[in-house]
Amino acid sequence: MATSKRDRDPQGRPRNARPRDSAGRPLPRGAEGLEQPPEDDAAPEPREALREAQQLLDTGYPFHAHEVLEAAWKASSAPERDMWQGLAQLAVGLTHAQRGNATGAAALLRRGAERIGTRATDPPHGLDLAGLVQHAVTLAERIERDGLDGLSADDLIVRLRGALAE
Repeated sequence: MATSKRDRDPQGRPRNARPRDSAGRPLPRGAEGLEQPPEDDAAPEPREALREAQQLLDTGYPFHAHEVLEAAWKASSAPERDMWQGLAQLAVGLTHAQRGNATGAAALLRRGAERIGTRATDPPHGLDLAGLVQHAVTLAERIERDGLDGLSADDLIVRLRGALAE
């Protein structure tokens, strides 16, 4: 049986070095792709992660926002860890919607809302967690009821932080 050689980082962890398109899908090796966010082990400080993720969400790159939020999640500790995971899941839900996967979109939006909701009464970093939960659940309900056809690009953009925090 032939084995394929996997891309690895200097520590031997698997990494996918293939370029990615705007929705985060892998492209053939050598193709022109978008610049990738830093790896998980290069997590920015929370406010910088939120700024970068918001910029990516605002410009239609939820997969790339997910990568930034996932790095923050993996670098975080309790009590914020579940919240960061939920933010990453919300971005993945938006990615699934962008890619045309209604089932995955609704499931990840709901899963993200559940994790985000654990901190909704005491949101750190100026986050609008209650608003994010409401948006995620409402969007999941719309997708389950009507599918993805009625969604606009604006429906897939969320505001992570409240107006006063920005």
